[in-house]
Amino acid sequence: MSEPTRDEVDALPGLTLLEFGASWCPHCHAARPFVDAEIARRADVRHIGIEDGSGKRLGRSFGVKLWPTLVLVRDGQEVARVVRPRSARELEGLFARLAA
Repeated sequence: MSEPTRDEVDALPGLTLLEFGASWCPHCHAARPFVDAEIARRADVRHIGIEDGSGKRLGRSFGVKLWPTLVLVRDGQEVARVVRPRSARELEGLFARLAA
């Protein structure tokens, strides 16, 4: 999938995890194993990986400043985010906020 526009993200039904990062980012590489594991556990969540960087509008519209930034949206509205997760527990907490 090519990078969606903000309007397209805002129109997505259900749960979507937007993962902003860069292929060369060491923090993104460090987070990859537990991000992949959490995504695999969540069949009900759409995952969109977004190569972010200078001039990328979608990341700027979400105020992304550090990578990776994972933004969970429900029906196009942000419900939670985690920046530079360092453990699976942080990602579990991201989804736990849905129940709150």
